Formats: sequence, C-alpha cells, structure tokens
Amino acid sequence: MEMNLGNCPRCGKLFAKNFRDICPACMKDIEQEYEKCLKYLREEKTATIQEVSDATGVSIRQITKFIREGRISIANNPNMMYPCEVCGVLIRDGNLCDSCRSRLAKDLTAAAREGTQDSNKTGEDNRGGGAYGVIDKFRGPVR
Repeated sequence: MEMNLGNCPRCGKLFAKNFRDICPACMKDIEQEYEKCLKYLREEKTATIQEVSDATGVSIRQITKFIREGRISIANNPNMMYPCEVCGVLIRDGNLCDSCRSRLAKDLTAAAREGTQDSNKTGEDNRGGGAYGVIDKFRGPVR
C-alpha cells in the first residue's frame, strides 16, 4: 500500500495526506482560530471583519474562508462583510461585488459576440462555443 505524502501549504511540513490538504497541527490551529472568532462574534455582534481580525489575531483571509465555508454566519452580524475576490470592496454575499459581476457579464457577452462574428467571417458553425469556452476559463479545472 502506497502512503500519500505531501507538504502542508500552510507550514511546509511533510505529512500523510488524508481528506484534508493540510497537516493535523495546522488543522488544529485553524479550529482554534475558528473558536476565537466565534467567541468574539457572540460577544460583539456588531463587529466588522477588521475588528474580529484585530481582536483575535486571525487573518481577514482566514475569516473570509470561514464565512464562505458557511462556518461563520453573517446573518446575525449586520456589520460583518468580506472582500470581493476581484477588487476587495466589502460584500455580504457571493464572491464578487455588483460592479465586478456586471463587468464580468459584460466581458462575457462581448467575448461571445466576438466569437460569433469571427465564426461568421470564416463560415464555421460555432453554436454556443464562444461563450462556453470563456465561462470555463473562469470556473477553473474540473475535478
């Protein structure tokens, strides 16, 4: 039986990979960070993500990850927002702010239009191929 080893992306130590991609020590640290954030948010319901980070020592990136994983709910914390993945503006849902989302939609529409125009010039039949390819690039690799 082959043992699946890897380096922890967080601390760099070698560990036996399991269902998580980080070592057990870092997993324990992340759980402790999660508990700190949860405890602070129970006491300070109006805290912002910056205030939680400052008070607990947990990075904004890690707190954002907790929110996206659904481990920290922002429903009961009215001032809790996290950064847009593109521009960093604070948002309460999704991955992109309205501005970045509309710019992406506009770019996708333009790319689809260009693909259709290019195929019409060359006489190729390109039904739906242009936009699909662009969208797949944003989704990343299929696993």
